[in-house]
Amino acid sequence: MVTPPRLPKTSWLPDWAAHDRAWSRLLHHRGAKPWLIATMVGVSRMSDGWIWYVAILGLPWFGGATGLPCALRMTGLGLLNLWMYKTLKRYFARPRPFVACNDVRARTRSLDEYSFPSGHTLHAVAFTNLLTAYYPLTHWPLWAFAGLVALSRVVLGLHYLSDVLIGALLGFATAWAVLLLM
Repeated sequence: MVTPPRLPKTSWLPDWAAHDRAWSRLLHHRGAKPWLIATMVGVSRMSDGWIWYVAILGLPWFGGATGLPCALRMTGLGLLNLWMYKTLKRYFARPRPFVACNDVRARTRSLDEYSFPSGHTLHAVAFTNLLTAYYPLTHWPLWAFAGLVALSRVVLGLHYLSDVLIGALLGFATAWAVLLLM
């Protein structure tokens, strides 16, 4: 079992990075139950993109009067976030935990090479934020799903905790920018 280390305070950056690795490894190892892995793989695969494509395509037909404007904003938001996270991944080129930590293994496939930020979490939080602005009754199920997406990425060994936290912050910010500017 992995526990977060107690390190001497010399500099905040090495301390932060060590704690980020330790907490990520802890979540990964604590999530090693077969039923939990199967659930997390299912959540992760649902958030690979197809669930959002279905929502975008279905909103103009089934979303009422606000369906088309919401679908158009989702499309713009998705394109913005795709460009942003691909740019950040190339710039930072952070290896995934299953590559950098010898006791972490990938429990499902990753869609690209690098870890930072989590694109799955970025999109889940951004789309959830946008959808709940249009459809407030979807608040609880969508935010629960977005939380599970973020957790799944760490439990499955594909991301560090900081990857999903920054992905969530970016998703929240871009969604609000799209809501305010479009």
